Amino acid sequence: MSVPPRDPFGWLDDAAEQRRRAGLARTLRPRPADSPLLDLAGNDYLGLSRHPGVTGAAAAAARRWGAGSTGSRLVTGSTALHAELEEALAEFCGFEAALVLSSGYAANLAAVTALTAPGTLLVSDAANHASLIDGCRLSRADTAVVPHADTDAVRKALDAHDRRAVAVSDSVFSVDGDAAPLPALAAACREHGAALLVDDAHGLGVLGDGGRGGPYAAGLAGAYDTVVTVTLSKSLGSQGGAVLGPRRVIEHLLNTARTFIFDTGLAPAATGAALAALRLLRGEPDRPDRVRGVAAELHRRLTGAGLTARAPDAAVVSVRAPSPEAAVRWAADLRTEGIAVGCFRPPSVPDGVSRLRLTARADLDAEQVGRAVEAVIRTAPRGA
Repeated sequence: MSVPPRDPFGWLDDAAEQRRRAGLARTLRPRPADSPLLDLAGNDYLGLSRHPGVTGAAAAAARRWGAGSTGSRLVTGSTALHAELEEALAEFCGFEAALVLSSGYAANLAAVTALTAPGTLLVSDAANHASLIDGCRLSRADTAVVPHADTDAVRKALDAHDRRAVAVSDSVFSVDGDAAPLPALAAACREHGAALLVDDAHGLGVLGDGGRGGPYAAGLAGAYDTVVTVTLSKSLGSQGGAVLGPRRVIEHLLNTARTFIFDTGLAPAATGAALAALRLLRGEPDRPDRVRGVAAELHRRLTGAGLTARAPDAAVVSVRAPSPEAAVRWAADLRTEGIAVGCFRPPSVPDGVSRLRLTARADLDAEQVGRAVEAVIRTAPRGA
């Protein structure tokens, strides 16, 4: 009698059940184009993703250059738009050069892996984004994970290593919205001749003069030893990512970064949209002030009602929930109230504490802010 073959994916059922029991099961929820929800979940910090100047530029780029870039940047995927965007980003943020990639995730993988090798020391903040963590894992470098925002721990890690070293940190951390101590971090790196790599995904468009970013605000723009990655999908309302830094660093990435060399170039529509959004930001430099003001108002009113939330350094307001299950219910209750918020649970949160994540937008008015605050307070679970 023949024995039935063993199911090679049978273990997935057990894993799914464990996630369900722990309140960690995730599902996709496609949103309609005309969603009635007030969006405090996305990262459209400056409210530019639907701006007619941005969407019009995307449509014009698609009509002129085609729907896709047709190949990698080194083959057919580079257009005049890509070069124009790179020049504009570098000039705006204060760096010598920039390299545009298909996503912020790809930009972080490119920067981390291309600037390290076996034997290099990577010093990584414990709260860094998953893309930086994955870059450290893929780099084959020696990685020291240090406590969150602890410059002394970075210095100690560098003290123990006498070879090439790179410190890696978010500029603004996506979970709690707190900013890294970039000036102190840069000083620690310079004491040891180490490079500093900063992911400014949540700082560009929000921090610095006119939204030029966290590194610009910290006095690191154009520094010989600093490399910055940004995303085009948050404040600029488009898609894609970029690496900014000294020209020799960018030329090295162009020749060695696998997520650049072997990936299809950013679509023309996204490239054109990001370039238009950057021009709008230049013309309306008060947008960063407005988004920070909305974030501060959300925090003031939520904590005034007794909820626990960290004061935002940029656009993210993180409100603690008593458990993963409570966070999921809270977010679901808010959807019924017409408010979309983020719900962060393990393993997305490094400290294991579940949160609602509210993102401020420059285009929210007082009535919308008030409605959101009242709904969050009204639906808050016991113990929040």
